[in-house]
Amino acid sequence: MPSPLPAPRGPLSDMLAARLTTSPRPVPRWTVVEPRLDLDPLGSDDLQLALHLCYGLHYDGFAGVDEAWEWEPSLLTLRRGLEDQFLGGRLAEEDLPGSVTDDDVDLRGVVRRVRQLLRTDGRSLSAYMLEDGDIDRLREFVVHRSIYQRKEADPHTWAIPRLRGRAKSALVALQSDEYGRGERGATHAELFGRTMTALGLDPAPGAYIDQVPGTTLATDNLVSFFGLHRRWRGALVGHLAAFEMTSVIPMGRYAAAFRRALAGDAGAEFYDVHVEADVRHEQIAVNELIAGLGEDDHRALQDVPFGVAALMAVEGRFSEHLLSSWERGASSLLGAPTDALLSA
Repeated sequence: MPSPLPAPRGPLSDMLAARLTTSPRPVPRWTVVEPRLDLDPLGSDDLQLALHLCYGLHYDGFAGVDEAWEWEPSLLTLRRGLEDQFLGGRLAEEDLPGSVTDDDVDLRGVVRRVRQLLRTDGRSLSAYMLEDGDIDRLREFVVHRSIYQRKEADPHTWAIPRLRGRAKSALVALQSDEYGRGERGATHAELFGRTMTALGLDPAPGAYIDQVPGTTLATDNLVSFFGLHRRWRGALVGHLAAFEMTSVIPMGRYAAAFRRALAGDAGAEFYDVHVEADVRHEQIAVNELIAGLGEDDHRALQDVPFGVAALMAVEGRFSEHLLSSWERGASSLLGAPTDALLSA
């Protein structure tokens, strides 16, 4: 069932939310966004929510929104303007350390660059949760992650018809696990829903959209952007590969944090499954997905490190927001206190 439209957070999202409640018609030209050098794209609640609204039309949509809005030409023009701002600043190709030189645009050079990018010196959110993650912080963390995890595999699946040969087969193998290998109730998105239930949270997709800041929305918008644009298929491969190559240790820490906070296995299944699967997934990501892409699509191979660098940028900003908020004794969420998040 589609989720309700979220509450606007500024002139862009206010205009867009109001438009989406009416019959599809052209969005006025004056609403098209021009790139602004002074805008912090990762921290703008209004920009990120407006993008979330545009991208949401390609998933479950929103309650009360006509499905014909999905391909309204003027809305796509508006979305392009928002995307130009999103890719500006810290996400501009020339500003991220993901580009490879002409000498490195081969499989070895790309994999070497990816591994360099993944050796980050940033603070570890999973280590913090293992040591200091009490039940309230676990709830906040899960609320943040629910925006992406409740549709976890879907953005990457858009790449399947855009790849060939080994890369396509590798992606299908990875996605099959994400979707529970066809077993009812075993998709990773559903497992995450059970984690939310164990914490007393509402597992409905989008239930907490009004509580998460733009830095959280940016982590979700990035993968939707890559997934919706064939041009960025290589970056999408990099995005997925980075997750598969780095998840085993953090997922093990989160599983341990849940077992400590809940005094049992409730809520840990989602993380346990990733610990078990992603040892194999890392090998598939490097030896089949990236390698296969290099065999059939040299142009896309060049963008793999950029996808990794962009992921690290949004995830680093996300983690820093949570950690700095908690260190100040403040909530990392917007509005309601933690106990108000609990489902009835």
